[in-house]
Amino acid sequence: MAGNPAQWPLPPWGNALAGATGAVLANAIVYPLDIVKTRLQVQVKQKSAESDSLTTNHEHYTSSLDALRKIIDDEGITGLYSGISGSLIGVTSTNFAYFYWYSVVRSLYLSSQTIPRPPGTAMELSLGAIAGAVAQVFTIPVSVITTRQQTQLKGDRKGLLDTGREVVLGEDGWRGLWRGLKASLVLVANPAITYGTYQRLRELLFPKKANLRAWESFFLGATSKALATILTQPLIVAKVGLQSRPPPARQGRSFNGFLEVMAYINEHEGPFALFKGLAPQITKGILVQGLLMMTKERMEIVFIFLFAYLRKVRDTRLRQMANAVAAQANAAADRTKGAIPMTVK
Repeated sequence: MAGNPAQWPLPPWGNALAGATGAVLANAIVYPLDIVKTRLQVQVKQKSAESDSLTTNHEHYTSSLDALRKIIDDEGITGLYSGISGSLIGVTSTNFAYFYWYSVVRSLYLSSQTIPRPPGTAMELSLGAIAGAVAQVFTIPVSVITTRQQTQLKGDRKGLLDTGREVVLGEDGWRGLWRGLKASLVLVANPAITYGTYQRLRELLFPKKANLRAWESFFLGATSKALATILTQPLIVAKVGLQSRPPPARQGRSFNGFLEVMAYINEHEGPFALFKGLAPQITKGILVQGLLMMTKERMEIVFIFLFAYLRKVRDTRLRQMANAVAAQANAAADRTKGAIPMTVK
């Protein structure tokens, strides 16, 4: 293919690999914020009239900074990275699946049009929702295990496999690995809004620009993620409540669905509690999304040139093989001519 390699399109799995790589780097950097927001979202406010704590953990956190300080005091710096291995596995699989299917469905949509043109906002959201739904079905077990790990007490820490075994041996059996699937399927609106908004803002602010600068990618990613997070925060809180251990006040009874979680939180804390952990959620989301899109743009360029190099190496080897085969054929033909006896008339 002629032309500048930077303009060559990546295959779906190439986009998926670039997106997954960016997601892992971004989430690893801000992982402590993920721990803080999960601990805040899973706890239920204590009431002085109740003898039993309603929170999942013994500590009760009043703010993000308070949670950060208490986690470090009680568990050390390593407490801020509890469950990071499972989280990064989940991030890798989820983002690889999302970007792969997003590239596939977007390519199918564009190829089905008589006159190719960028999809509108509604279609962009729909394509993102389809890709997100497919990705969630395959990757939610890792999310369940990671949430359990992040909310385990210091003396009850378990590895990835042991935590997964604990979930399977619970009352839901193997189905427990898919707890919160309905909420997750509804939450595909979050990445759909994020990437739909990102694409539209990119077309509006940076039209016909093939490669964005780092700050441009960060700005678009952060803005789109902040909007998506605010709109879907109640569902995010409900999903965390579903996947973690139930509060002690429920005496081991798990929630049956995200609507029951939302009703429970509303009863004990009021409607505004459905937005608890919003500050670290938005901060984490903005940083992750900004770093993700910034890194993804860079990784796409790296992979484009890598694939271009691999194509060049492959073409060179094919030419060498073809020349070698042709040389052998010519040599064989020459030997055949030499072996034919001359007929004297």
